[in-house]
Amino acid sequence: QVQLVETGGGLVQAGGSLRLSCAGSGQALSRYAVGWFRQAPGKGRERVGAINRSGDSTWYVDSVKDRFAISRDNAKNTVVLQMNSLKAEDTAVYVCNADLYTTSTRNVYWGRGTQVTVSS
Repeated sequence: QVQLVETGGGLVQAGGSLRLSCAGSGQALSRYAVGWFRQAPGKGRERVGAINRSGDSTWYVDSVKDRFAISRDNAKNTVVLQMNSLKAEDTAVYVCNADLYTTSTRNVYWGRGTQVTVSS
């Protein structure tokens, strides 16, 4: 079982940047695909990006393409979400998950989230 903790959230002005980290413990995050999700008040959970196990492929929702970037730092057992050119609409609680498929099982683990607030 892997445990996940998100850090790096805070209050920034529109146009600014934040760097969020998803830190794993108990197991190597490199065993898992890792996704980033967000949930804003009054809205459902939205997947904003993901990275595969080897770290050579990423996916982003259209609204954050060219602004957000996901990368792995295996030495620190973390996955980073770099957020640039932030907009007020990016305000949300950001949560990471770790996802592992096998031939017979699927295991998914979630962090508790970190608040990102963008002011304009």
